[in-house]
Amino acid sequence: MGLNEEIGRRRTFAIISHPDAGKTTLTEKFLLYGGAIQTAGAVKSNKIRKGATSDFMEIERQRGISVSTSVMTFEYQGTLMNLLDTPGHKDFAEDTYRTLTAVDSVVLVVDCVKGVEAQTERLMEVCRMRDTPVIIFINKLDLEGRDAFDLLDELEEKLSIRVRPLSWPIGIGATFQGVYDLYDHDLRLFEAGKTKVERESMRIADLADPRLDDQLGTDAAAMLREEVELINGVYDPLDVARYRAGKVAPVFFGSAFNNFGVKEVLDTFVRIAPPPGPRPTDHGEVAPSDPAFSGFVFKIHANLDPNHRDRVAFLRVCSGRFQRNTFYHHVRLDKELRFANPTSFLAAQKNLLEEAWPGDVIGLFDTGNFKIGDTLTSGADFNFRGIPSFSPELFRELVNLDPMRSKQLDKGIRQLTEEGVAQLFTQQPGNKKIVGCVGDLQFDVIRYRLEHEYGAACSFQTIQAFKACWLTSDDETALRAFIRMKAMQIVEDKDGNPVFMAPSAYMLDLERRNNPEIVFHTTSEFKTEVA
Repeated sequence: MGLNEEIGRRRTFAIISHPDAGKTTLTEKFLLYGGAIQTAGAVKSNKIRKGATSDFMEIERQRGISVSTSVMTFEYQGTLMNLLDTPGHKDFAEDTYRTLTAVDSVVLVVDCVKGVEAQTERLMEVCRMRDTPVIIFINKLDLEGRDAFDLLDELEEKLSIRVRPLSWPIGIGATFQGVYDLYDHDLRLFEAGKTKVERESMRIADLADPRLDDQLGTDAAAMLREEVELINGVYDPLDVARYRAGKVAPVFFGSAFNNFGVKEVLDTFVRIAPPPGPRPTDHGEVAPSDPAFSGFVFKIHANLDPNHRDRVAFLRVCSGRFQRNTFYHHVRLDKELRFANPTSFLAAQKNLLEEAWPGDVIGLFDTGNFKIGDTLTSGADFNFRGIPSFSPELFRELVNLDPMRSKQLDKGIRQLTEEGVAQLFTQQPGNKKIVGCVGDLQFDVIRYRLEHEYGAACSFQTIQAFKACWLTSDDETALRAFIRMKAMQIVEDKDGNPVFMAPSAYMLDLERRNNPEIVFHTTSEFKTEVA
């Protein structure tokens, strides 16, 4: 099979949502239909030791939430699916935002009881920035939720995107009987608690068919006919080109927990979702059909397998063919690297692969060569663009509770912060370590992982800091003078760059006014901000 054929059969996408909307449950039902797993994990029950397949970190199983992006590859109807299950919790949003740079489309899960929530809006803002195609799955129809038409209106208003329902619920909560597939004209009836994959449905192309009354009852059938007529009058037929351009979002209804309405999403997704597309670089766009290999690192994870203390860089293949045991050019380091054991993933399970194609996400065992955003090529010198880096919002000093384990603590905090979920700063004199995060929960996860993966006990102490600002200036004398005067508020990032820890918004604004020759950057990617 050639390059274009391999590209055409791939779909690389993320599942995103507000916490507890059912994202991980939907992920596992997709894997169930793809034959990748035989039974779904018990996501909701922390008492059940067997956790969700995609939540492989022990702390995720304990808390019942996803705190790290998982990568899963499976086949469905001849299509190779690269699925990225992302954290829903807002404290881990940075991991999700970065993951969205590595996918070609998104499935957004919305809770029918709660509707559009704050994190849903933030995630959609990132999708709209890149015109990422979005399919919306309205979940938990077996519960007493909001009216379907009201939910559609709210989606359009709060997410600023046109919608087009492709399935429609028959009742809700206690009256929920099933869904009617508006795309394939299939009727699928609801049966709560089914554990097997449901594959049979009744094709009813004409809603006037009397079988509809036999299956649903006269009143429910009449209501469905009325609502479908209203949908077809209000909403235009699905325009696949507009969906792929990120202008309209198909909407499906169902219950992921009960494995209902999921197959409609998956069947439609493989038909309309875009294959791998071009990616922007600092030397123009790179097309997936370009025969030269290229890819970028969007995530790094230490101790994916705690027994082996491994470190894995997740790389999205953007063009050409990746081959095992072949030397590739690391652009930032300007060196050639060869990978003997590249892997594909099913959450924590890894499989050795010989080759990979555009759209694939592969794991590269890393000895410290990679940082998030690094580019690999078959020789060309360019860097992929648009991999976001967000300024921390909370800052804590790392306190060592066991001086005999100082080396383990230093190694652990360095490796964990290199994953990208937190940033590490060092203040002299004293080699004081300061960790910056987006949310409080990240500190809990770091503390837990340091103890259980590195055997290092620590605590976090609050410090007075509003924002970390990287410093650059064309006037080296002025920069050195500022660093000397503000020594108590100057730290270094992991690369040795000077960073000003602004104690308040007022002080940051004051220093900017008093030092116009110095640029205060709020992202660590300041070297490429303007490019």
